[in-house]
Amino acid sequence: MNCQVKYFSALVLALVLVLPARPVRGGEPAAFTLVSEAKVDGSGIFLNQLVSPSPSATLPLLRLAPAPGLGQTTSLSRQQIIGLAKDAAPELNTTNWAGPASVRVTRRTRLLGEAEVADLLRAALQRDYVGARGDLELHLTRAWEAPTVPDEPLALQIIDLPPAGVMPNEVAGFELWCGKERIGAWQVQLAIRIWNDIPVAHSSLARGQLLRGADIILERRDVLEQHEACVRFPVTDDSLELNANISAGTPVWSRYARAHPLVHRGQLVEALFQDGSLIISLKVETLEDGALGQTVRVRNPKTRRELLGKVQNEDLVLIAL
Repeated sequence: MNCQVKYFSALVLALVLVLPARPVRGGEPAAFTLVSEAKVDGSGIFLNQLVSPSPSATLPLLRLAPAPGLGQTTSLSRQQIIGLAKDAAPELNTTNWAGPASVRVTRRTRLLGEAEVADLLRAALQRDYVGARGDLELHLTRAWEAPTVPDEPLALQIIDLPPAGVMPNEVAGFELWCGKERIGAWQVQLAIRIWNDIPVAHSSLARGQLLRGADIILERRDVLEQHEACVRFPVTDDSLELNANISAGTPVWSRYARAHPLVHRGQLVEALFQDGSLIISLKVETLEDGALGQTVRVRNPKTRRELLGKVQNEDLVLIAL
């Protein structure tokens, strides 16, 4: 008999030591356990960020309060959390919670490195100041001290740029925003290039040569080093010619192009005088070169009188009365 009692006592003791204890309050296990610290983003403080639910608990997605500002802390007591949760979801079981008496809430943060701020600056300057001029390249010329920012998507807004716009060496002021939250303002020194394809003489080009068909190629160059506008390329008609000799490797500036003249100085052309239905024709001498539509000086060889005529084609000008 004593052996049976000893065996039964040993069995009971073994079960007590092996089986895990269940926290009980009112005969029920704890539904949720609060955490001591939580990190959130700018969208707000949510219930699921503050508790560790038991496997059998169903936790709704509830926004309890606004997120703290960057560098600030919000402390919520257990009773505050239960009250906020109850207001948002009256059906939620808030009678059997465990964990610390309060939760310390802060923002998720990271350091903003030089590469990321350079990418943000490049995108903002390209969009707002460079546009179709070319592809912007920039580098910070002074050491960047990485600030702490929210661990969320950021937006950069340029707030200070010289009136002359983007230059090779630039000081730019900017602000960083996280949604509607202003993070701060900074000023940086930049080295900038804007790359684009420009027309360049591949071989020597002669004055009077038509641009269409000329040995011109496109080369990728920093347009901030080019202080003039280039001709539109490719040239698809015979209306333009060079007004100067150009050596190989030289950009084809707009000032090197002129309208190809249809009439030339000293040429005899037909001139038409028109007054209503009356048309008079005579031969005149052109005193200067003229392209299509240009007004040139002409002279009547018999009277030596100078007139103005508008070039119509290679052999005709229209005299305005």
